[in-house]
Amino acid sequence: MPSTPVTAANSSSNGTAEEILLELVDEDGNTIGTAEKLSAHQAPGRLHRAFSVFLFDTSGRLLIQRRALGKYHSPGVWSNTCCGHPYPGESPFAAAARRTYEELGISPSLLAEAGTVRYNHPDPDSGLVEQEYNHLFVGMAQSALRPDSEEVGETSFVTPDELAERHAKAPFSAWFMTVLDAARPAIRELTGPAAGW
Repeated sequence: MPSTPVTAANSSSNGTAEEILLELVDEDGNTIGTAEKLSAHQAPGRLHRAFSVFLFDTSGRLLIQRRALGKYHSPGVWSNTCCGHPYPGESPFAAAARRTYEELGISPSLLAEAGTVRYNHPDPDSGLVEQEYNHLFVGMAQSALRPDSEEVGETSFVTPDELAERHAKAPFSAWFMTVLDAARPAIRELTGPAAGW
């Protein structure tokens, strides 16, 4: 992973992981403090900053991923291209680009802000709670994927009809439809009417 001032501050000098902190926010998205990642997700959840990325190919198909089975939260379920949390002091845009590269091995092109959405989604399987102020981003995936197997179990590019069919049969993350619906205006602007989003 490329080292930046933010990523360097969130790893120790001997390469071992330190506790990961998230930015706690108020209802307007203003930073009010920090919390350790797992504790922020324990019921009832603490409102924190997050991001969701939706990348498309040149045909207007959405890149989705099945989360790796080893992930502590929502393992093995399908979700949007990439999602996560900025480090304290890291912009959501920079975090979205960083995590897309870390998880999928690509740098998104034409990455653009697509608004924000606030939600509270408990995960019935883990008991964890997604209490998030989520920054949305849309862009293009125009290079070969190199997924990190510790993060991503599988990837797929899907049309809206293929997504609906898969969503009816396979488990998806609790937050997926909320963030997709919130990002749809920007998705339509990016992909055009023919893509059907």
